[in-house]
Amino acid sequence: MIQKSGSAIWKGTLKEGNGVVSTQSGVLDDEAYTFAKRFGDEAGTNPEELIGAAHAGCYSMALSGVLGNYDLKAETISTKANVSLEKVEGGFAVTKVHLDVSAAIPGADEETFLKAANDAKEGCPISKLLNAEITLDAKLT
Repeated sequence: MIQKSGSAIWKGTLKEGNGVVSTQSGVLDDEAYTFAKRFGDEAGTNPEELIGAAHAGCYSMALSGVLGNYDLKAETISTKANVSLEKVEGGFAVTKVHLDVSAAIPGADEETFLKAANDAKEGCPISKLLNAEITLDAKLT
């Protein structure tokens, strides 16, 4: 079993308080986040942005792995994960993630690429973690 960790510290009220997030690796080390960064237009990170980055990275790696099953190797896989946070009954929830992927894969045909792209969406560990609708636009370049 592989275990990785992240941590957060929050101080104060929801709207006026502030917090920091860190990762085990130290890539994020006491990175500030606030209500305005999460729900407003203030620049900075927030949990949904971090989930998007994690999902995009996981998906890109998963797609590379699935392509290997077809003896295909991507030159590049570029993925953006758009995470939707919505007010629902009882509070807020991440309700959707839309993956937008573009890949350059020598020798790949459209049908094989789309099958691999969808298989990666289903097989990505972060996709399996999220209790949200996950959609995909995949473009072979």
